[in-house]
Amino acid sequence: MSLRVASVPSDHVYVRHLSPAGGGDDVRRLPDPRPGGAVTGAPWWPPRILDPDWVRAHADEFDLVHVHFGYDAQDPEDLAAWAGTLRTLGKPLVLTVHDLRNPHHEEPALHDAQLGALLAAADAVVTLTPGAAAEVRRRSGRAARVLPHPHVVDLDRIARPRRGHDGFVVGLHCKSLRAGMDPLPVVEALAGCVPDWPDARLVVDAHTDVMAPGSPRHDAALETRLRELAACGRLELAVHDYFTHDELVDYLEGLDVSVLPYRFGTHSGWLEACYDLGTTVVAPDCGYYAEQRPVLGYRTGDAASLVAAVTRAHEDRPSWRADAAARRAERAMLAASHAQLYRSVLAAKEVACTS
Repeated sequence: MSLRVASVPSDHVYVRHLSPAGGGDDVRRLPDPRPGGAVTGAPWWPPRILDPDWVRAHADEFDLVHVHFGYDAQDPEDLAAWAGTLRTLGKPLVLTVHDLRNPHHEEPALHDAQLGALLAAADAVVTLTPGAAAEVRRRSGRAARVLPHPHVVDLDRIARPRRGHDGFVVGLHCKSLRAGMDPLPVVEALAGCVPDWPDARLVVDAHTDVMAPGSPRHDAALETRLRELAACGRLELAVHDYFTHDELVDYLEGLDVSVLPYRFGTHSGWLEACYDLGTTVVAPDCGYYAEQRPVLGYRTGDAASLVAAVTRAHEDRPSWRADAAARRAERAMLAASHAQLYRSVLAAKEVACTS
């Protein structure tokens, strides 16, 4: 009999890759119920599954709930009440802790409370790295099972040789300036050295909403400085809307180095995509990026260590790339591990209900 999982969300590359590459396991994740006013590019958000009325109305359609992302806008008290509804219905809750600090929140208090409510209610907890598991235990006393992040890039693309390009390309993407990002000091440090190296280029990308005057997300200081540095030849500036998944993969494959300009964070799907493609990642020491995959690290907020890491990337040219067969096997392991975890929490719930 198949296991029916109400996943929050379901249509996300991480969650999709928790199923075996060829299909065939006994886990069926429900499609995301489309909310009113869904966000472009994230049609599952905000997740309707986090509504107690939804779980009561659809309780006969799923066996358990697995929360990954999407509770940013929920009051901690509402999350606790929602988890109580699941408990009343006899539906287990599995939680994967992707973020110990929400990259969209300036301050940690709200996410700490949200995560705390879910950790207190979860029947099982998963996270991606040993360091994150240790932090979960310190914060909540809960033991988290460590299961790695699956591949992000399609397996066929991972198996293909990297496409060549001219020169040594260091890339930094400002995206849409999440709270956890502080790109301008990183740009200044890179612009001060990369263009002076033989055959090296610094490429900085930013989304249109950050760079367009009049946009609610416009950052005038960042826009002005990026355009100044581009005008004097210290970097190449690309302004564009959000990449599609395929455009993002092409972009990352066109870099030798991708620099993560984060001031706080936990894990990174961007890092995993770089590993899939053989693009070296330079990452800060906040969070647990170095426990995910090989990276060149720098001290968060420290320009000298950042320059040293990128210099090493230029001089040593490390080659860290996922093997497609290993990624396929890892994905099969993840699928089997999640299926086993789901069965165990369902069995424990049945025992509790009959004892």
